[in-house]
Amino acid sequence: MSGALPEDPGARWMALMRGGEWSEAWAQSDVALAARRGARDATLPRHLQPVWDGTPLAGRRVLVRCYHGLGDTIQFIRLVPALQAIAREVMVWAQPALIPLLATMRPAPRLLPLHDGTPEAEYDTDIEIMELAHALRITPATLPARVPYLHPPLRPLAPEGGFSVGLAWRAGEWDPRRSVPLPLLRPLAEIPGVTLHILQRGAGLAERPESFGIVSGSDDPLETAIRMRALDLVVSVDSMPAHLAGALGAPTWLLLARKADWRWMEGRDDSPWYPTMRLFRQVRSDAWEEPVARLVLALKELAGA
Repeated sequence: MSGALPEDPGARWMALMRGGEWSEAWAQSDVALAARRGARDATLPRHLQPVWDGTPLAGRRVLVRCYHGLGDTIQFIRLVPALQAIAREVMVWAQPALIPLLATMRPAPRLLPLHDGTPEAEYDTDIEIMELAHALRITPATLPARVPYLHPPLRPLAPEGGFSVGLAWRAGEWDPRRSVPLPLLRPLAEIPGVTLHILQRGAGLAERPESFGIVSGSDDPLETAIRMRALDLVVSVDSMPAHLAGALGAPTWLLLARKADWRWMEGRDDSPWYPTMRLFRQVRSDAWEEPVARLVLALKELAGA
């Protein structure tokens, strides 16, 4: 990558990942792993706690802990087959809401419901699911990108007609920069021939005017996946619905903040994670008008409006 790298190790790692230099980033991770010497800091929030102590995974019973968000589990579960190929046994300690969905993997690993206690399993070593990329030395060239890798059943939509577009506009409260103000997305509902299916859940759903689309999301990720499979397109901010749509191999358009998470890299409108995904990035921080305008124009062309 061009340009000088930051001196701070964390910022350097982030720059390398965003620049696609993942092998160099894993070398940085190796240094941090050696310095930690397997110690765990239970005072940190669980999703910030490193788990893997560097123990080789080949030939061992491996417990995969899913300590991050639902979207993170959906994204990184793709690496479990590569782990299954080298480990003696793989157990995935996953969020209970995701287990019916993850059970549609082929083949599915042994799935255990995540809770605050001790996993009901015997294992030789453990690792957090997002640490698998480091342990397996994944690069953009070797990233398992075949989709779909989740296989819920297909259920046709009710006959509303039109070009069916799923929509999620609000991300988690921990990073409001990812959310798009709903009024900016109203032009999507005004495109002739387009039928909006609202995938938004939680507090963001209360922002929806009564006449704005058909509510098609569900608090059950498997049910959402079943409905999503029948859509023509999913439009989402950087949140769980985007990862779910990508994992299903659904055509997906992702609205991204200018300083997006490392996994979306930089300077590209596609993603090695999801071959059916197109990225619409902010040009200026906190300015959604421009990428939304590009997305609306693209949707008009796609829907033949």
